[in-house]
Amino acid sequence: MTGTPLFLPAGTEFTPEDLVFYADPGNRTLDQALAEADLLVSCPHSGYAIPEELAPFLAPEFTRRLQFDFTDMSTGPIVRRWAEIDPRIVYVENPHPRMIRDPNRARPTDLEATLREAFARVRQAGPGNRADLGGVDAVRPVTFSFYPLLLEPTDDAGWKHLADTFTEVADRGLGVYERTRDELVDHMAELALRRGTDFTTLSFHDTMNHTTRRDGAVNVLRAEPDLLPDVVALSNRGDHEGDPRGDNPVTMDPARVRALAQAHRKGFVDFTAEAEAVQLNQPYLGSQEIITAGARFAALRHRTEAAGVVLGAVQAEFRREFLLGERATAELMEPGVDWPRADQDRIDHLARACKASWDEYRSRFPLRPSR
Repeated sequence: MTGTPLFLPAGTEFTPEDLVFYADPGNRTLDQALAEADLLVSCPHSGYAIPEELAPFLAPEFTRRLQFDFTDMSTGPIVRRWAEIDPRIVYVENPHPRMIRDPNRARPTDLEATLREAFARVRQAGPGNRADLGGVDAVRPVTFSFYPLLLEPTDDAGWKHLADTFTEVADRGLGVYERTRDELVDHMAELALRRGTDFTTLSFHDTMNHTTRRDGAVNVLRAEPDLLPDVVALSNRGDHEGDPRGDNPVTMDPARVRALAQAHRKGFVDFTAEAEAVQLNQPYLGSQEIITAGARFAALRHRTEAAGVVLGAVQAEFRREFLLGERATAELMEPGVDWPRADQDRIDHLARACKASWDEYRSRFPLRPSR
């Protein structure tokens, strides 16, 4: 592997069939999988290969390590394997990297204006300095370590070309993901209401507790308030107990998200026995995917209450060092431009821990008979 960024061939288009995974597809149709599933897992940041059309906009110092560090690429293989071994889940994967546009952020109404504002804030902060990109980070001009990612246009034609190209390319992959995800959420919620069974959406992520130095070493510890627990943070937009923060709605019932945390402590017991390894709503509350799903489910409340059905949306933010394991983490903490090889045995072990956690959660809330 070299340090050169990895690209998708120009013109690559994805279909929904490319993005949806479930157990035993050789013998089960998607409709059959949906009929058995009670959990939809989405990975909005698992894509990493950059569409070739965007190469002219990249900063020249953008390496493959920076490219992969700016994604949640560890999540996709784990959830694909989970989907292979668990007939109770369906998985939808974003094939595009978040640099095109982050589907876990609100979609900008005017991408060019948002990009101009983001670049202006980065310029004002100065090279390499932290810039506040709140509200304008659906497309970032810098990475989370504030390294250059995109080149700033020099004239109005350049700004329009940047925004138009990103919008056009996004529709071939990211847009397919968003439409497929939303259709699956709606369809699976409707199936749950018809069956009288519960349904949950899970937005699956990872974040590293270290950021990157100029030489590529990912070994700068984040500030204390930004640190992930040893295994995972589960978020429902609530407080550290999963309860509502004032009048802010939660996306998953507090008792259920607490039960889910307990289930993860049991499911991942082979990795750690510490209760603090799984925490709620810290450091993150959960973002756009669960906000949107939570709002959809809230609009169905009169039907869910009548049917005795519980719909919920939760975000899982795993600590990337935990997912990668000690060998890969040690490699990333040294200077470099490439990325460690995946550990297939660890991927399988983690996928089985995910399945065990959700099986344990389901055991606490047994399915009611179908109507």
